[in-house]
Amino acid sequence: MKEFTIGPNDAGQRLDRWLAKTLPLLPAPLAQKYIRLKRVKVNGKGSKRDVRLQKGDVLQLYINDEFFDRPTPENAFLSVFKPQLDILYEDEHIMLLNKRPGMVVHPDEKERVNTLITHIQAYLYQKKEWSPYWEHSFAPALCNRIDRNTGGIVIAAKTAQALRVMNQKIRDRELQKLYLCVVHGTMAPRDGRLTSYILKDEDRAQVRVFQRPVPGGKTAVTLYRTLESRNGLSLVECDLITGRTHQIRAQFAAAGHPLLGDGKYGRERDDKRFDRRFQALYSYKLRFRFTTDAGCLEHLNGGEWTVEDVDFAAEYFPERG
Repeated sequence: MKEFTIGPNDAGQRLDRWLAKTLPLLPAPLAQKYIRLKRVKVNGKGSKRDVRLQKGDVLQLYINDEFFDRPTPENAFLSVFKPQLDILYEDEHIMLLNKRPGMVVHPDEKERVNTLITHIQAYLYQKKEWSPYWEHSFAPALCNRIDRNTGGIVIAAKTAQALRVMNQKIRDRELQKLYLCVVHGTMAPRDGRLTSYILKDEDRAQVRVFQRPVPGGKTAVTLYRTLESRNGLSLVECDLITGRTHQIRAQFAAAGHPLLGDGKYGRERDDKRFDRRFQALYSYKLRFRFTTDAGCLEHLNGGEWTVEDVDFAAEYFPERG
């Protein structure tokens, strides 16, 4: 329990608004619940949320200590009242999540709270499976990343052991990640392989594609298969042999077939007749194909997970499947 005495600067405020200012990490719905349960007392008695505080009032807060911390990226999960996660699979070591376009995976300069990792932490904290306040606590971590405006399957490790194993499997390419995308035009050939060299342009926050080796450039290889073509668009499945920044988006644009809705590598004039906010790209299928011992994750070997409801596939190719 923590006790506060209302001074002249806080006098006249509603109880719920004073609580929101004093405990910014405490979600508003949880604050209302605590007031109803009389875990917030004014002068030793329960109170209503809209009561006006007076100078000299003594408040007793029977609220977990962590909510009294100051907001930081490390404790932002406390302010998430109802985690929004689309969980494809979960066990004691690992989670597979379907990240929707528009959500960033990690906090950045624009978004601190509404991120995938923050929602994962809030979910596990509320299940009492994890807390940063436990001694030697391991923080849940993502094993792969997906751009803000790309959707798809993200792997989250719930234990340090799982993180080590999964990161090694990713490095050894014992996972297969398949993407769906919509490109302008029709690929020629319809099925094939894109091989090029990708060079990051840090100043422009994008990459450049070359057909020959260049200093600092990294080899990028994508296998692709055209599933359907109609109305000037093609639905394409991609298998990333390498995993370079913006690889699919940059390679298809360099091949003359930019992704639908891609504001960075596409052409605005091509997208005008289509109302699309994000690039049509989705990491929709994940296969585990371990060739070496996977320890605590061995049970995943041979498994496959697919996101069935990829919005752009249904919108632009409604008769498919």
